[in-house]
Amino acid sequence: MDILPDPLGFFTDYIRLTGVSHLGPEKQGDPRLLGKRLGLLNGSSWITAWSSYFGRLYLPGAHLVNIGNEAVQLNFMQAHAAHQPCPPEANVERFVRYAVDLVELAQVDAVMITCSTMNRGYPAVARALEPYRVPVIQIDMPMMERAVAQGGKILVIATHGPTVASTQALLDETSQRMGTSVSYDGLTVEEAWHLLAEGDVRGHNQALAEAIQSAGPSKYACVVLAQLSMSAFLFSYPDPLAQFGIPVLTSGQCGFERARDVLQNLPAI
Repeated sequence: MDILPDPLGFFTDYIRLTGVSHLGPEKQGDPRLLGKRLGLLNGSSWITAWSSYFGRLYLPGAHLVNIGNEAVQLNFMQAHAAHQPCPPEANVERFVRYAVDLVELAQVDAVMITCSTMNRGYPAVARALEPYRVPVIQIDMPMMERAVAQGGKILVIATHGPTVASTQALLDETSQRMGTSVSYDGLTVEEAWHLLAEGDVRGHNQALAEAIQSAGPSKYACVVLAQLSMSAFLFSYPDPLAQFGIPVLTSGQCGFERARDVLQNLPAI
């Protein structure tokens, strides 16, 4: 079976989404975002499409600068499979280096870590950027804060094994920081990950919907989808509250909304 898309259509849409490297501000967008740059620190190269899409959606006019490679993801996948600490310290060291590159080479105004598995690297990245006075955003943190603030039991869903422990640790840390106890159930839907890997985004979304329904949404106050890639769920189910009876929180929305607030409140240069 031919898996390659129509090349003209694919590359036309790809360039319209990502753009090419350029100096100066974007041509149009929110006046409060024009001229500001957001560094997107990704855990793998393929997630750049998600970062660019949700960045364009929630940050119109911001200049998006992506960094990250597949070797990072392969390394934490290997560590997880071998029951070793995940993410490996080597990954955290790379993220620190990449973050400094974003600041020194691209002069970004803020950096956002888009990888849920790599949220363990947030403290090291934040410390490294303190001398530059560049804020660091952990993409899942706003989603966790919203879930904790809402109260009630939370259903945390992941599709990728290495992400599970990092996501649950961040939820626990967030509840402690906010001084609110939290109760949650964790669920891993690996079928959805495999469907996504095959390019079946609709199937991925349907598998998540079925998991939410099977879990019994009436038992929960909200659902947290652990990874940025899972934000594609909203393409099929744009109004989860109406469709499932509870909010379904995604980092694609919550994280980029926080990034918008951060960038808008930074002084224009």
